[in-house]
Amino acid sequence: MELFMVTSNIHKFVETREFAKEYGIKLIQKNIDIQEIRGTLEDIIMAKAKKAYEEIKTPVICDDSGFFIDSLNDFPGEFSRFVIEKIGNEGIIKLMENKESKGAEFRCMACYFDGSNFKLSLGIVRGKVIDEIRGRFGFGYDPIFIPEGFTKTFAEDFEIKMKTSHRKKAFTGLFKKISETK
Repeated sequence: MELFMVTSNIHKFVETREFAKEYGIKLIQKNIDIQEIRGTLEDIIMAKAKKAYEEIKTPVICDDSGFFIDSLNDFPGEFSRFVIEKIGNEGIIKLMENKESKGAEFRCMACYFDGSNFKLSLGIVRGKVIDEIRGRFGFGYDPIFIPEGFTKTFAEDFEIKMKTSHRKKAFTGLFKKISETK
């Protein structure tokens, strides 16, 4: 089975393509310029999938994710991409300087839309924010996030990320749902 994944982020595509192989799904990257709405991850991703389907008239998958820091009232949350572009990991480290709680989580909402039906799957990975940038793999907040049960950041050990990430959890759930209906 072939599916179009709507994303301009090559890192997300490469990660997801690997997860899809386990389900016999071949992903094709489709870069469509879609104005992103503001809202919850679910609102954002459903609007994106609907717009993408309207443009290419074939079933699509896409995702939206965010980095939610407990002591910052879930900031940057749905604004994660904007925040990483504006203040980077250095800015997040600075915001966390006097915070006792370092708890955080990545959330990813994966979506499939075939023109009439949505299938959604949420993936979450808990961990903590550290006070230094470590590692050269991954992207975004990966160099400052250590998942629970590990001592390395996602950027230090790409294998850990591929096995435990929010994206892996979300797309594994989504691909199971898709496989069950085919």
